Amino acid sequence: MTEIDKNTRHAEKMKKIKAARDRMMATKTGEKGLIIVHTGPGKGKSSSGFGMIMRCIAHDMPVAVVQFIKGAMATGERAFLEEHFPDKVQFHVSGEGFTWETQDRERDIAKAEAGWELAKSLIRDPANRFVMLDEINIALRNDYLDIDAVVDFLLTEKPEMTHVLLTGRNAKPELIEAADLVTEMAVVKHPFRDGIKAQAGVEF
Repeated sequence: MTEIDKNTRHAEKMKKIKAARDRMMATKTGEKGLIIVHTGPGKGKSSSGFGMIMRCIAHDMPVAVVQFIKGAMATGERAFLEEHFPDKVQFHVSGEGFTWETQDRERDIAKAEAGWELAKSLIRDPANRFVMLDEINIALRNDYLDIDAVVDFLLTEKPEMTHVLLTGRNAKPELIEAADLVTEMAVVKHPFRDGIKAQAGVEF
């Protein structure tokens, strides 16, 4: 087969794919605020969420972030957003660090509950088009928050066009069932296994 034949066959194949794609896209006309879950043991759950926040800012969509559990640690995302987009992003920290560092379950529960109350007020505010609940899945997994109450709120009180992203490992089945979009990050390789610590710009 000559290069001309290959190119002709490729063009014909792509034409058929485009026609099928156009037919499919013509049926996708709805819009709604999504419940989004990023979970799994792999790296990138929060990082992907902050990428979505960058998109929202570019589209002039006000956003809010509530960080659970790991809030005590300074991060590049928080520094960048607070310095460059203070009028576009509300950034709130409700955690004091990973649970093995705080070693105080009652205090962790109180912080998580305070963070959830704040999150509810931010989600209810229709001015916020995207609300990221970073690492809330850890608080839910540890039963610091009631999963049924969280799911019920998202399904019944979230404004119609507000997107809410919930990140963290081990998302509970009830949340996955309620969500519109769920992504599970898998681990293939991680430098931590080879003795490399978390590094600025990559992990935080």
